[in-house]
Amino acid sequence: MENLKLKDFLDYNYLSGMEISPDEKNIGFVVHKADYDENKYNSNIWIMNKESKKYFRLTGMDEERSFIWLNNSNILFSGMRDKKLKAKIDEGEKWSCFYSIDINGGEAQEYMRIPLKVTSIKSIDEENFILTAQYDNYGINLNELTGEERAEALQKIKEDRDYEIIDEIPFWSNGGGFTNKKRNRLYLYNKTSKKLQAISDEISNITYSSYKDGKILYVVNRFLNKQEQREAIYLYDISKETTELLLPSDEYRVTFAEFFGDAILCALNDTKKYGLNQNPDFYILKDGDLKLFKENDTWLVNTVGSDCRYGSGKNYRVIGEKLYYITTILHDAVLKSLDVNGKEEILTKLNGSVDTYVLSGDEIFFIGLRGLRLQEIYHLSGGEEKQLTKFNEEIVKNKKLSYPEKFNIKNDGVEIEGWVLKPTDYEEGKNYPAILDIHGGPKTVYGEVFYHEMQVWANMGYFVFFCNPRGGDGRGNEFADIRGKYGTIDYEDLMKFTDEVIKSYPILKDKVGVTGGSYGGFMTNWIIGHTDRFACAASQRSIANWFSKFGTTDIGYYFNVDQNASSPWDNPEKLWWHSPMKYADKVVTPTLFIHSEEDYRCWLVEGIQMFTSLKYHGVPARLCMFRGENHELSRSGKPKHRVKRLTEITNWFEQFLK
Repeated sequence: MENLKLKDFLDYNYLSGMEISPDEKNIGFVVHKADYDENKYNSNIWIMNKESKKYFRLTGMDEERSFIWLNNSNILFSGMRDKKLKAKIDEGEKWSCFYSIDINGGEAQEYMRIPLKVTSIKSIDEENFILTAQYDNYGINLNELTGEERAEALQKIKEDRDYEIIDEIPFWSNGGGFTNKKRNRLYLYNKTSKKLQAISDEISNITYSSYKDGKILYVVNRFLNKQEQREAIYLYDISKETTELLLPSDEYRVTFAEFFGDAILCALNDTKKYGLNQNPDFYILKDGDLKLFKENDTWLVNTVGSDCRYGSGKNYRVIGEKLYYITTILHDAVLKSLDVNGKEEILTKLNGSVDTYVLSGDEIFFIGLRGLRLQEIYHLSGGEEKQLTKFNEEIVKNKKLSYPEKFNIKNDGVEIEGWVLKPTDYEEGKNYPAILDIHGGPKTVYGEVFYHEMQVWANMGYFVFFCNPRGGDGRGNEFADIRGKYGTIDYEDLMKFTDEVIKSYPILKDKVGVTGGSYGGFMTNWIIGHTDRFACAASQRSIANWFSKFGTTDIGYYFNVDQNASSPWDNPEKLWWHSPMKYADKVVTPTLFIHSEEDYRCWLVEGIQMFTSLKYHGVPARLCMFRGENHELSRSGKPKHRVKRLTEITNWFEQFLK
């Protein structure tokens, strides 16, 4: 067995996007792998036969990131293999090209090209498609322009690149760049006639859609000037070409809406008791009436953290008279079902993370993290779970890994889940440096799954310890609700956990570091302003000043107000009290700041402000800024940037903890 190295993540395979064929005989999925030399991720579609469980790579162009089934043997995926069309796109035209490939053999053939930047696609049949695509209210449509008119349009586009016009909030989004007056619009498209029909209007964002028997159900966030956190539900009848408003955008945040028996099932959050992060309840919409169907106290997403995923997959599926969905319970992400009678059932084991799934009768196939195994495909039938693939088997076989030891504590009578990783070459009687790692969110969780950076540090001779303080997911609304309490009970949970870990393990008390990203970055900034107990800190994509975050980020104008129970005008003293920058004059801890230039969730100015404050007060500090990256740097950033990020953090710890 050899030690796990920092760059070993470049050898990992990341799985995503499972879909089963209409006849349920084959399962498609996508495999991604880092390409360090080209500084990108290569992605290809794979196929698994449901009966034999044998699997093979279907595509080989390294650019196939998503797909849908056209029929039992053909897959449709987006790509760009036409150089002339690519040149038009580079010039400013909007096109999406789709290719079909037979899983039984043969080359991919161009199937259709659509004059839009498509963001999602569903097939009604092999001729008709439901899609969402980017619509720019201020954009110029070059696709049909020629001659002098085209030349003038190209000149205007070139000039417009020098500035941005902003007249609404949010005006940008993390991972999406400037989004001012850009919307995710709903369309119908016919392959033969090439007819493109807009279903939603120009100022509506489509956040969810589903289809059944000639009708499209879709969720809309419609706004001018300021986007509110409320959605409406509409129903479009394709044959009648009529639109019906089913639920106005007055009262609820809508997670999803799905056809369910003879009614519509939707997950709604009225935000009244627990704010924006309140767990949604299930409601039934039928004949114009909305009724509570089932109270729910879990967030309907997988929030189990790991830096070993790339890509995603479908979370909600209605099959027959059941809804299937992934949710987080304690520190595990599981697949659950809800039937038309309101009966809920946990279908998978509390054993890590279900990342995406498909179903065939009573059989479940899912991509998941199990124990310290990286992502693989698993089969669950008759209560027996079996691993089917071995994409990452060499890591488990050949690398030293540290298994998390459960270490729960109680603070103020509340049990806090936590874990400790021992150094992989641990020796009795020897004392070691340690690192406290804090999760983001705050409404996420750590679990007992593979986390690359933590395993690297354990292989380098560090204790690594981590927990789920109050504010996190998996334990209901009451536990997650820290509105107006940031830096109080959550800080106390983390410090009590640190105290107990240091008491129980041979850790050098003066050689303990702390790190975290996003909310974990906020908490790192908060910690260094409230204690000098840590020898060094690495603050990532952090929050320093709730005032500046309010006015500069994609979610700040509503998230900050909700989570801090204050605004720059309503109790500004409280907003400043919760800002780590207020306490920067108390900091003595050497701190590294990691930030991405295009992180519009916790913008670069947050790291700069805290860095400047520490430098102003003579505290050792360093800031590493990444161009072309956003809030997802540690999880899906370019391979070279991910190596540089982890190298910077690790070197900082090595400097101050060893």
